Amino acid sequence: MAVIDEQVFAALVDSAGADFMPELIDSFLEDAPQGLAALRAALAAGDAVAFRRGAHSLKSNGVTFGAMDFADAARELEHTPLAELGVAAAARVQALDTLFEAVAAALKERRHA
Repeated sequence: MAVIDEQVFAALVDSAGADFMPELIDSFLEDAPQGLAALRAALAAGDAVAFRRGAHSLKSNGVTFGAMDFADAARELEHTPLAELGVAAAARVQALDTLFEAVAAALKERRHA
């Protein structure tokens, strides 16, 4: 599966306008690392509410851009209680971070296209 779903991305371009896409992409590329950092902080603090909220935001932003693998991984974190994730939580957040790197690279290519 592609890092970015072309149909979803094309629909976003159609609705937002091609001229606005660089700004949207830049916003996501700035916000997502902050969201991932907040997710790690919530994990370290054992704050299940903040963890779920952070995962939800990352999922929603991923869906918006058609980053479906990233969004699916964030959705799993959102819907799995932190206590249930246990020691696997850190690895799952790291996996989400790795997925974001691929999404960021794909969006940077589109931004400069």
